[in-house]
Amino acid sequence: MGIRRVVAALALAATAPLALAAGYAGPLFDAHLHYNEEAWNGTSGPHPPADVLARMQRNGVKAIVSNSRPNDGTHLLASLPQTRAAGVTVVPFVRLYRNRADYDNWFRDDSIYEMVRAELARGTDSGPFRGLGEFHLYDSTNANGAVAKKLMALAEEKNLAVLAHVDDAAIDLLMANTPSKGQKVRLIWAHTGIGGAPVSRVDQLFAKYPLLMGELSYRPGLTCEGGKLYPEWRDLLLKYPARFMIGSDTWVNQRWQYYDELMKGYRVWLGELPPEAARKIAWDNGAALFGVK
Repeated sequence: MGIRRVVAALALAATAPLALAAGYAGPLFDAHLHYNEEAWNGTSGPHPPADVLARMQRNGVKAIVSNSRPNDGTHLLASLPQTRAAGVTVVPFVRLYRNRADYDNWFRDDSIYEMVRAELARGTDSGPFRGLGEFHLYDSTNANGAVAKKLMALAEEKNLAVLAHVDDAAIDLLMANTPSKGQKVRLIWAHTGIGGAPVSRVDQLFAKYPLLMGELSYRPGLTCEGGKLYPEWRDLLLKYPARFMIGSDTWVNQRWQYYDELMKGYRVWLGELPPEAARKIAWDNGAALFGVK
């Protein structure tokens, strides 16, 4: 798509009404976003840059953690002047996946470790990489794989955040593989436990690891009828308002197609919280973690 068409599309988005639902109306930090090759492979796809940037812009998304398979998608978003024109700051993460086959083997594949080191040395047009992941551990014991151990130690050494799609048992195992035993590493728990760890277990892990953050896409048990928060989750969010973030998890194209609805859903339940807590979860926590203005 040509530059003029991209700019025209973004200008149109800027004049459209912000896609807000009743509730929180401030800026959003999307802390779990993928721009994978299925969406756009650099030359073709159903969601070219103008499309995804317009979706962010009309929903008040002002910053994103971008992690993509392969990392080309993140490099593209970080390099485009149109991204800045849309008012979106890209916080780039190195994803551990060159292709789908890497999902099941990254934790013991030394070529992944070398790829990560090369990407960190390369950086992006918007600045250095700020984190590693998202990565998956379908068996929590694979947190003790040789490459998983090296990457967790590397993350702490270089002050990189880690975005991990794991269960609660793997949180303890990953943290144990850092020099500080989890006291200094900035781990973002994707979905705050995709398996639906009970609130009491999340509370326990947050108390144990002071820098552990919870990202809330796909979180089972978070909301009920009408998109309202379950009471136990509202209580936990208010106990740790500085420890949670939201995300879109655009891992398949359908998530891009429903991006507006996803962001509206967040705004609904954020509106149930006191304004200061809502602002922290929606924007401040991500912005503070990565120094975004």
